[in-house]
Amino acid sequence: MVMSHAVIQKRPHEATVAPNLMDLDRLRSEWSWDAVRAELDLPDGLVNQAHECIDRHAAATPDKVAMIWEGSDGAIERYTFEEMRRQTNRFANVLKRIGIQKADRVFVFADRIPELYFAVFGTLKAGAISAPLFSAFGPEPVAERVRRAEGAMIVTTPHLLPKIDEIRGELPSVRHVMVIGHRAGATVDAANLDYAALMAEASDDFVTEPTGAEDWSIMHFTSGTTGLPKGAAHVHEAVVNHYATGKYALDLHPDDVYWCTADPGWVTGTSYGMFAPWSNGVTQVIYEGGFGAGRWFDIIERHRVTVWYTAPTAIRMLMKAGSGVPRERDLSSLRFTASVGEPLNPEGVVWGEEATGLPFHDNWWQTETGAIMIANYASMDIKPGSMGRPFPGITAGILDDEFNEVTEPMREGQLAIKTPWPSMFRTYWSDEERYRSRFKGEWYITGDRAKRDEDGYFWFVGRDDDVINTSGHLVGPFEVESALIEHPAVAEAGVIGKPDPIAMEIVKAFVSLKDGFEPSDQLRRELIGHTRQRLGPGVAPREIDFIPSLPKTRSGKIMRRLLKARELGLPEGDTSTLED
Repeated sequence: MVMSHAVIQKRPHEATVAPNLMDLDRLRSEWSWDAVRAELDLPDGLVNQAHECIDRHAAATPDKVAMIWEGSDGAIERYTFEEMRRQTNRFANVLKRIGIQKADRVFVFADRIPELYFAVFGTLKAGAISAPLFSAFGPEPVAERVRRAEGAMIVTTPHLLPKIDEIRGELPSVRHVMVIGHRAGATVDAANLDYAALMAEASDDFVTEPTGAEDWSIMHFTSGTTGLPKGAAHVHEAVVNHYATGKYALDLHPDDVYWCTADPGWVTGTSYGMFAPWSNGVTQVIYEGGFGAGRWFDIIERHRVTVWYTAPTAIRMLMKAGSGVPRERDLSSLRFTASVGEPLNPEGVVWGEEATGLPFHDNWWQTETGAIMIANYASMDIKPGSMGRPFPGITAGILDDEFNEVTEPMREGQLAIKTPWPSMFRTYWSDEERYRSRFKGEWYITGDRAKRDEDGYFWFVGRDDDVINTSGHLVGPFEVESALIEHPAVAEAGVIGKPDPIAMEIVKAFVSLKDGFEPSDQLRRELIGHTRQRLGPGVAPREIDFIPSLPKTRSGKIMRRLLKARELGLPEGDTSTLED
């Protein structure tokens, strides 16, 4: 990545209000997590994300709109905090009625419909663990994640139900499948639970299951270089981080209308599509539909969005559509724009200012960190291409390969975060050994490499492993390779991330075939179709090359590093362990 040290100075904007964070150094020096906790409710020792995000606002401002939902067909629905309280209470009652217990895993596999949000917060009120899944997943990623977490229940929709039916026999832990028919006329067969019927019978009143700071709350799966996806499990205490970063990193104010474009199947779509905005009591826009430059800017104009949080891939797609699209809309309501998921190139920061009058503020965090760790703040000058500076209460460091802290500026090393912090993940579900491997002494090792400049700004360099970042979604090569090998023609497969100007990386596969099969365009299309069906379009390879054999070590491990070097014309480096 090309680093830029040009600085974008903060300047007045039509909708400017004083930022919540005016002096980062002063706030860092005075920071107290206990003081943040004191701004929340936490009644009688209860620490529950649903209470902090829904019920406390329903008590104080019951008629305030919490959710403005816009469907892909243009339908608009509004829900107040009081209505959110009643709907989430009903869902919690439904869970208790059907026997869901504290810490049971409840998977939600649905598009961005209001019922998804009712289900997540109702699950948290019932003391169970909510595990949202990306709605574009194919059946195999769903099956693998539910199996690993021994899920007790899946909540889904009629058009996604066939994917569940395909794998239901592989999921012995699943006791219930519940189907949400958001659209009028949707029917639910007797083999499944009918969301609408059960909710109609449920009470609006519910006493939240007693949960403490360290009780489980939400689980997101993240990919690794080897092995299958890991279930990063978080606790209710994480809401302290969500609230603080919403207030100071995203600069949320009580009167804001906020829009996070992330899907709830990824951690951004929960931490900053649910917990941060609603713990701060703001009105949030939820859009069911997919990307479209005109549609997105229409949403900002129509709902008078003030704070917009999106992804670099989306920004690059908006840039491709041209500056004329936003200039045709009234975007004067916007006060603060930010991005996350992958590094935002300097051009994206600058384009934001040209197109909307506001530069995008990049920030950095991970599924495991649970909340923003490093950010560009509303009151701070931006160095385009930089992740920004660490959040108050967070100590970020650069470590050398022996895990010693590096102090000199602009020396590359491993990006690490000093433990603990409230939203830190507490385990990889059923894989404690892998969890412990992510820590060295007091440091959490992120797997990212970075540099820190003389002003304390951090700059992303790259991953320390083979994980592929495609459109902000982390894809583990092993999962894609496994799906390819399922095909009867494939003997071996190796998968890499190939640089892409829009998605940052695309998934590219190299395949060697079994005897009796010949490379062809038809077989290539068949393999892409096979993986799209099994894994979903966001995970499947976009390109496949056939090669006679894959480079491997003498122990049989595929050398993805060599595949990538050869694809990109880079030096191959040490090949002493290469199989003869």
